[in-house]
Amino acid sequence: MRTTSVTVNRRGVERAVARHLWIYRSDLISNGNAQGGEIVRVLDAKSRFVGWALYSSSSQIALRFLTFDDVAIDHEFWSARLKAAEQLRNRVVSAATAYRLVYGESDLLPSLIVDRYNDCLVIQTLSQGMEALKSLWVELLVDRYHPRAIVERNEARVRDLEGLPRIAGPLLGDPGELIIHELDIQYSVNLIEGQKTGTFLDQRENRIAAAPYARGRVLDCFTFQGAFALHFAKGSDSVLACDISPTALAQAQSNAQLNGSTNIEFAEANVFDFLHAMDSRGEQFDLINLDPPAFAKNRASIEAAMRGYKEINLRAIKLLKPGGTLVTSTCSYHMSEEMFLNCIAEAASDARRSVQILEKRGQARDHPVMVSMPETQYLKCVIATVV
Repeated sequence: MRTTSVTVNRRGVERAVARHLWIYRSDLISNGNAQGGEIVRVLDAKSRFVGWALYSSSSQIALRFLTFDDVAIDHEFWSARLKAAEQLRNRVVSAATAYRLVYGESDLLPSLIVDRYNDCLVIQTLSQGMEALKSLWVELLVDRYHPRAIVERNEARVRDLEGLPRIAGPLLGDPGELIIHELDIQYSVNLIEGQKTGTFLDQRENRIAAAPYARGRVLDCFTFQGAFALHFAKGSDSVLACDISPTALAQAQSNAQLNGSTNIEFAEANVFDFLHAMDSRGEQFDLINLDPPAFAKNRASIEAAMRGYKEINLRAIKLLKPGGTLVTSTCSYHMSEEMFLNCIAEAASDARRSVQILEKRGQARDHPVMVSMPETQYLKCVIATVV
């Protein structure tokens, strides 16, 4: 079997030395006629070994490093990486039957996502290289976990950049409808039709952390399938959960029934309009949760996104009673923590209220952040008191 060598310039080498796993096409000196999806040997301009990487013929991210050691990239290599990812989850995941087993670059398995839902697995192969290895990954997962079903959810936009089709469906077995557990809360999940790989696993620890702050009257915005609302319902008198999607709200109502939560009311509405209407009526709440979709999809949309985040936080701050709790999140990678805190600060100023931050949080620990790759950190969550 041939081994293709790709040569990178000094800037590319510097990124590798800093343990960043991506090399951009502009930093290639030669691609050695590599084929898309190939595992290539990466060299510097003096033909010295830099690492092994997945090569993309389409994306501006031309190389995704697998290792900086000159070792064999074989079945044993992949199996060891999977075992290491599993061992980390064994340390950080508890009281949950659904979690992220493999988080791409953060687990040194770039562009591979594997989520576990009970005895079923969901896989995403988000580059040409991992797509070429998909059958191998199905084999490895079957050998290690003997899952009842494996589903691929390869609808992510990043596959367009790799020249790959957006596809979804079962690769093995049929998962059907699943009931997953998060502490003493249960959710119904559809792995083929649900959001992302079935549901939003990255907010799991934030839902658990925010629950003890719930009391009195709670407003849960962008409730989706009611995950935050179900946690809040345990300690509050009432929860008003709002979302624009009737399909999501139907699932949220079903989840409320599943948990025997009778103090949650659901409202179908645009959250921006809903918050404005609540403000106009002089409504007040003891806790408000804001968990919107990503407003900043790319750098070009940051300015508009900041206006959106400021607007919803302004409305929420005005609706909170003195001493009330604001739980507010952004899942936009392009929205830095500093930008997000500035949005909250500006909203507080416009509302003529003071805000005390109690907790600054991120994505759950099964979505670890690679310190050399800021791209692996995207979720920011703030829990604050509004005075």
